[in-house]
Amino acid sequence: MSSNETILISVGGSIIIPEEIDVGTVREFKRVILSEVSEGKRFILMVGGGKTCRKYQAAAKAIEPTLTNNDLDWIGIHSTRFNAHFLRQIFQEHAFEDIILDPNIPVETSKSIIVAGGWRPTASTDHSAVLVAKAYGLKRVINLSNIDYVYDSDPKKNPSAKKLERISWKEFRNIIPKTWGPGMNAPFDPIAAGEAEKLGLEVAVMNGTNIGNLENYLRGKTFKGTVISSE
Repeated sequence: MSSNETILISVGGSIIIPEEIDVGTVREFKRVILSEVSEGKRFILMVGGGKTCRKYQAAAKAIEPTLTNNDLDWIGIHSTRFNAHFLRQIFQEHAFEDIILDPNIPVETSKSIIVAGGWRPTASTDHSAVLVAKAYGLKRVINLSNIDYVYDSDPKKNPSAKKLERISWKEFRNIIPKTWGPGMNAPFDPIAAGEAEKLGLEVAVMNGTNIGNLENYLRGKTFKGTVISSE
């Protein structure tokens, strides 16, 4: 990666809040990002909702079963925005003062870090990240989730599932659900995958709890994860 590249990272909420706030992981994440900033890189951080989102959605649905997907989406959106404010505060003077809510509108700032939250119903964090990449003319996205690799099937259900270190968008879309819904758990959602393919984006999926692995990727070293691209 060039020293002045803008890097888009989709930070899964499960990285920040697996159950409780993972202070150690967030502290290491901050260290690595600021280390790269000191060398001239800039970052856009798209933040997910994680357990905060799912707990509130489940509670709301239990109390009021008639809630629509749109209603649940708004709960998820606001949980991403809360997590985004959390990260923005942690990066202090390095971060742009506002949380980006509309991924289609790029901002002009001298700050090295821009933090974004959820946008609107039906637009997942993954989808919003793709829209940010389009708005800023970026070609690569890092997707930090709670998995080491994309697999050809669910490894929790299939012990023989094979890890995939590189896969095309067409192949990837064949192994994920065809439709998206609030709280969906997939390496990259189907709508975002379709848009990413059209834009020719390269997405690197890796485990966000392994910050040393992220650092390896940022420095062009061998890393553990899956690269999804048009090739």
